[in-house]
Amino acid sequence: MISEREVFSMNLQKIENEALHLLKEERVQLIQRLVLSLESPSEEELKSDWLLEAQRRGEELDNGSVQAVSGEDVMRKARAFIK
Repeated sequence: MISEREVFSMNLQKIENEALHLLKEERVQLIQRLVLSLESPSEEELKSDWLLEAQRRGEELDNGSVQAVSGEDVMRKARAFIK
């Protein structure tokens, strides 16, 4: 009986063989996409990062090290900046 690991290894070998038959430009594109997939954070990592950032900002507001700015003020300044 073939193990799951052996099936994975066979599938990986098949993918590799197929990839090696691509044109050079196609292989470059594939490599770039694979590398980007490794560098991009997962959805869970993004959620965790945003939660930590929200907590950090909340603590800054609570301890008074920063002052809140209203959304209206932010939009007014942004509109003035882009004019």
